[in-house]
Amino acid sequence: MIAQFIFLCSAAFVAGAINSVAGGGTLLTFPALTWILGSSEAAAVIANATSTFSLFPGSLAATWGYRREMSGQGRWIAPLIIPSLIGSLVGTLLVVTQPEKIFQQMVPWLILAASALFLLQPAITKWTGIGRPHAQPSRSTLIGIIGFQFLIALYGGYFGAGIGILMLSSLALMGLGDIHRMNALKSLLASAINGVSVLIFMVYGRVDWHYGGPMLVAGIAGGFVGASVSRKLDKNVVRWVVIAIGFGLATYYFTRVYAPSRG
Repeated sequence: MIAQFIFLCSAAFVAGAINSVAGGGTLLTFPALTWILGSSEAAAVIANATSTFSLFPGSLAATWGYRREMSGQGRWIAPLIIPSLIGSLVGTLLVVTQPEKIFQQMVPWLILAASALFLLQPAITKWTGIGRPHAQPSRSTLIGIIGFQFLIALYGGYFGAGIGILMLSSLALMGLGDIHRMNALKSLLASAINGVSVLIFMVYGRVDWHYGGPMLVAGIAGGFVGASVSRKLDKNVVRWVVIAIGFGLATYYFTRVYAPSRG
């Protein structure tokens, strides 16, 4: 039992640190929880909920850390936070109300998608011009961005790894040239998405409090450590570690979920 706590808290600590540097912490906490909770269909949903709960404070901490950069961004908050809340609500309800077998079968694809996002992050950054000034979006472009934010939140409510990359790409097209202001808005929207998910998971009793509480504390500690040493770490190295873990896990889950049915 003690070994399990050490294992899960270590995963949460490293995940919190990784999230503060490059993102992708879910690719550590989710499989760690499934390893402990077992391979049942219900365990996959509980692992997803507990992972989201344990890493949620990281989004809040990032939002608070970027509070100065939020100044003057009020005109973007309302049109983006509403689809974020609705999309997350729909995505999370799909997890808790649909047969658990569906989520279990989706896990390999979700991890593969998240890993691909981290792999393609440099190309996405270059294509969207993240961090460079853009012209103000037209009305049709803004409508498209709002619709895309809903889809991001839908995915975020369902699983969530990699939503930061997607949101930065979307925000770049809105004319936000300052990467810090983009990160501030991204953190606020991520907090909204994850906050709705956590609330729904709690209402439906999907969070494993036995492990979730200690992991939450460990995740916060990891976030603080990661933020303090982030300037000394090579973000590309961290990103490639996350990518390697992600594709390795995707292969593992594809084998575990689909291979038995071939026999």
